[in-house]
Amino acid sequence: MIRNTRLGFLVVLSIAVALLALAQQPERVDLNVIHRIKVAELGSGGRGGSPSKVMDTLWSLTDLHGPRLTNSPQFRAAGEWAVGQLKEWGLSNVALEKWSTADLTTGPIPGWQATGYSGAMVEPSWMPIIGVPVAWTSGTNGVITAEAAFAPITTATDFEKYRGKLKGKIVMTTAMVNLDLPLTPAATRYTPDQLTGLATELLPLPRPFGASGATSSSGGATPAITAAERREFGEKQRKFFVDEGVLMTLQASARSQTGLVFGGGAARTGDVTRNLPQVSITAENYNRIVRLIQHNVPVKLSFDVKTEFTPETDSFNVIAEIPGATKPQEVVMVGGHFDSWHYATGATDNAAGSAVAMEVMRILKSLNLKMDRTVRLALWSGEEQGIYGSAAYVKAHFADPAVMKPTAEHANLSGYFNIDNGTGRIRGIYLQGNEMMRPVFEQWFAALKDLTPGVITIRNTTGTDHLSFDAVGLPGFQFVQDPLDYEPRTHHTNMDVYDRLQAADLEQMAIVEAVFVYNAATRPDKLPRKELPEPTPPEGGRGRGAATAVPAGN
Repeated sequence: MIRNTRLGFLVVLSIAVALLALAQQPERVDLNVIHRIKVAELGSGGRGGSPSKVMDTLWSLTDLHGPRLTNSPQFRAAGEWAVGQLKEWGLSNVALEKWSTADLTTGPIPGWQATGYSGAMVEPSWMPIIGVPVAWTSGTNGVITAEAAFAPITTATDFEKYRGKLKGKIVMTTAMVNLDLPLTPAATRYTPDQLTGLATELLPLPRPFGASGATSSSGGATPAITAAERREFGEKQRKFFVDEGVLMTLQASARSQTGLVFGGGAARTGDVTRNLPQVSITAENYNRIVRLIQHNVPVKLSFDVKTEFTPETDSFNVIAEIPGATKPQEVVMVGGHFDSWHYATGATDNAAGSAVAMEVMRILKSLNLKMDRTVRLALWSGEEQGIYGSAAYVKAHFADPAVMKPTAEHANLSGYFNIDNGTGRIRGIYLQGNEMMRPVFEQWFAALKDLTPGVITIRNTTGTDHLSFDAVGLPGFQFVQDPLDYEPRTHHTNMDVYDRLQAADLEQMAIVEAVFVYNAATRPDKLPRKELPEPTPPEGGRGRGAATAVPAGN
């Protein structure tokens, strides 16, 4: 009896040990390949300088081509340039894969660009007005000079307060901005304590939008109402201003940092060419004008706004591949969103992520590494309007989250890696609730301890393209990055320019992401997945099966 019990115990123990060993099987991490990737990006330490092309790519995407508002002429030109560059690097199946914006419930995304702007207060004294035309608004058809009126309509009862009082005026439509004393540092990196806090979280709670703790990228939209209700109110407000004979409208930049112009786009439903001219201006300029009006001092403003529309509503994602050697039907994807807002040149949001993804492909191709799985680059459009480009791609290739009937391609995707939190170096990765990836990533990061602490957090992070993959049960991951000045200064502002990019951080990002992509493309098994989600009909009018109703546009 004792002998049999002991035998049974030994059998159970041996099984447990075997299962534990199986669960802790070491990942195949090729340190020689990692060294070669570092040399390909940083050079060998000689006098030849860094062989990295990431800053050259960023110059082309930002200084040369300018802002990449989805479907704008600059966006299309940048896409064509990217195709040419990727072909020059020897990548395969390079293409602009089209998708249509025509069926978006928020309205199609037309081609639009601002071609000229000047603005000033001319009475009671002259003051230049720092501003940028809001996307998809009309021009002024020449210089207009008119009296300013303050009409912040925020509730349904506000309309009657201003009825019959705004004809022929330039209307200030938003509240004044409280400009707090800027006592916090202009840029920050994660501290050891902050990283420890991320690593020790036990549940996949959502990460607040932006490292500074802001919770919305919508420029002050009221969170208590749904996106559909907000659009409906915006439509009513837009019609009211048109019917009242308003000449144009101004909005204050929502950022409290000095001199920043922050904004997004106007409504796209109906005939967008009938949108009134609208300009987003700095809070300092806006507040001065409003204070004068509140003190019963007449204010006269003068503007000349030039914009152009093109009717094309088809958009595209940039696609390129390195074919797999033994399992070419299985795919590892890497990317970021290619589009930007037009307030600057979209450098940190998100030329940085696009250029790093392109650099990953350049490195892997230049080293002629034999990878089992196909590595596919995807640079997305329409992210700033609602993660639309990646959602359209996922729906076409993998599954429609509204019905959740996976395609054959769904079974063959190993995972997707995304960068879209600015120019700060990689400090770790978000698991998106996929706890099975923790031991895998731990071993991958262990080989990169000279470059990153490799913090792994169960936390979810929101607002960008990995969500489209996660929404259909595919492993999609975003890296944890140092915040730097992304949230307070560059995100969606006129300061999102090449000068804010940090070359050393971007080179580190390229190495880390290249190692992760290589490891995923060569490990024996595909990356482990969470359970297949239930069907989720689109919420809040985001359309095309986007992941969830969270703030879009990191």
